[in-house]
Amino acid sequence: MKIAIKVLLVSLAFVSMATQADAQLFKRGKRLSPKAQLAAERQRADSLSSLVEEYRRREGDLRKALAEQNAEEEYKPTHLTAIDYSPAQADSLAEQLKLEQVNNAFQNFFDNYIVEPETFSTDAEMDSLYAARLKVLVSPIHLPYNELVRSYIKRYTDSSGLMSRVLSLAQYYFPMIEEELIKADLPVELRAMAIIESALQATAVSRVGASGMWQFMPVTARAYGLEVNTMVDERFDPYKATVAACKYMKDLYKMYNDWSLAIAAYNCGPGNVNKALARTGGSPQSFWDVYWHLPRETRGYVPAFIAATYAYAYHEAHNISYSEPPMPIAVDTIQVTRLLHLGQVASTIDVSEEALKLLNPQYKLDIIPAANKQYTLVLPTNRITAYISNQDSIFAKDSTYLKEYLNPEVVQKKITQTATTYRVKKGDTLGAIARRHGVTVRQLMTWNNLRSADRLSIGQRLQIMKR
Repeated sequence: MKIAIKVLLVSLAFVSMATQADAQLFKRGKRLSPKAQLAAERQRADSLSSLVEEYRRREGDLRKALAEQNAEEEYKPTHLTAIDYSPAQADSLAEQLKLEQVNNAFQNFFDNYIVEPETFSTDAEMDSLYAARLKVLVSPIHLPYNELVRSYIKRYTDSSGLMSRVLSLAQYYFPMIEEELIKADLPVELRAMAIIESALQATAVSRVGASGMWQFMPVTARAYGLEVNTMVDERFDPYKATVAACKYMKDLYKMYNDWSLAIAAYNCGPGNVNKALARTGGSPQSFWDVYWHLPRETRGYVPAFIAATYAYAYHEAHNISYSEPPMPIAVDTIQVTRLLHLGQVASTIDVSEEALKLLNPQYKLDIIPAANKQYTLVLPTNRITAYISNQDSIFAKDSTYLKEYLNPEVVQKKITQTATTYRVKKGDTLGAIARRHGVTVRQLMTWNNLRSADRLSIGQRLQIMKR
């Protein structure tokens, strides 16, 4: 607009100068005839009209240019993000964001229950403190305190390292578990059931064959949509097993309308709980009303649940620390639509086969059997782009990694090798047995529900899972 004003001023100045020049001409020259004066006036008017028209044209062009410039500035992005980074860098940023979110979420929760460690001089003082702390854990699940609960609190807060290992794994598993509980409109405190069921071990196997983090028996697992066969056991899939556990717990709560009874039924089955209710007489309302009529193992289940809930929240009050989990916290998924061995992935992109097994424990022979339907492959977030970029190279290794597995005899042989039983002999140690079978002491303890690596008896049978 300033340019337009300048053009107008110059035009007016020109007109003024022309008028002054004509006036001087009239003063200096001889008097013009009326006809000549009329011609001069017409010429002057035509010049002024042309000048005004030129000004209007230039002003119009200027206004149009300014409007286009303003429109361009209005819709022009003020900053660019995604195109500033390579795909690999974007993966790395996503990984860092996930790590920060998990860390902040955990710290925000624990900040509510950070208290100074205290030394108890009497049982009465200890009982009073434990009871007061449990009251702070406000929940729709009743968390009473008694001597039985105290015994389990001691177990979960002792120096065995159990809670330290749980807290380490919780960084990976609990965000997913809590999300599914919230989706199912269930109390978030039910996450502690995964602690007492398996200590958050996704590949845990009980003496009676219950498997996975949520310890499903095969029939119950299939009833809630989990695939269990020679190639895939989704009881070991942390995500799918959690979804199934949420459905099961919701059904149990509908039966009893009491969380303590529903939690007990998860352990021993609704049939045993119903028998206990019938034998109690009267109008039993909770687990504590039928306590003595429940199976021995189940009597400690609800107290253990309360203790695990307490130990998770108040671990700092007992000087319990924890380290990073063995698997990467930030992960994402890829949908696989053809047969794939985990070794094909590990040998192509920068991720170890052991990490892939930790993230995908449901594939019993390390093969994703995506022949007729798609399956999920969990990868570290910072390896997603590498997988997509190298997908052709990964699948080109089919003949190398899948040849032996496509032979039915070889597959059957490997299946029979997935589980063996070992009888403890004189002089055996858990470490020696683990080395002999190519597994870890921790795995042996998990598979066999051992609380101490030093307590073995001659003739004891140990279950050893081969992968």
